[in-house]
Amino acid sequence: MTPRLANKVALVTGGAAGLGRAIARRLANEGATVVITDIRADPDPGDASGLTFLQQDVSDESAWEAVVAEVEARFGALHILVNNAGILGPLDLASPENTTLATWKQVFAVNVEGVFLGCRAAIPAMRRAGSGAIVNLSSMADELATPHATAYGASKAAVRHLTTSVAQYCAEQTLGVRCNSVHPGMVRTPLLEDGMQKTARQRGVSVDEIASEFSAKIPLGDFTLPEDVAATVAFLVSEESRHMTGCALRVDGGLIHCNTYKGPRS
Repeated sequence: MTPRLANKVALVTGGAAGLGRAIARRLANEGATVVITDIRADPDPGDASGLTFLQQDVSDESAWEAVVAEVEARFGALHILVNNAGILGPLDLASPENTTLATWKQVFAVNVEGVFLGCRAAIPAMRRAGSGAIVNLSSMADELATPHATAYGASKAAVRHLTTSVAQYCAEQTLGVRCNSVHPGMVRTPLLEDGMQKTARQRGVSVDEIASEFSAKIPLGDFTLPEDVAATVAFLVSEESRHMTGCALRVDGGLIHCNTYKGPRS
């Protein structure tokens, strides 16, 4: 059987570790040629086996132009973009009262402007390729109040809205380009681990206690795995989702829309 992403070229930002790496590997396993970018230095060659790495700051406008041009030059086209790169920001400067403007701008520069720049750079390339699929990583925080991560929550809500605007534009222009967003719940990535460690220090408790407290809120009873999110992304960039655009898919164990009452389990 031909892999469902055979002959597709994919670009995954923030792909050096965590959720981005899981997404990149899943797309590669589905047959895509995958380029990962990250602001950090080139990842371990063994860990990046089968993936092409380019260093990139997603908040840098000129870097986007260079990366997309490099992908097209090397592989002939760009068919898939996964805007995964994101930051949480410092939790000691994260409430509506003490978030600094500098922190707010830093979070939005990566989480929102980086996604906007990625979509803007990818659309012409996908127009040249004849079709394409964009997936923007938002978060369950797009719908939750985030008083202790104010900029982060607001940025992820902005990503959800931007996704619908990009989807509508591409449909109106009959580009054959779809754009959807994925909204992970609590995924045990370095980003969540960092947040739990900071929360534990602030409250003077262990990280395990914070992890147990967080996972107890999830109706399905455990953290989301990076592979769960990667599978959803792979579906959204495949032809199986050919009639889906502007959608917000939640991979959160029911955290947002299910009853969180923890009754007896049969």
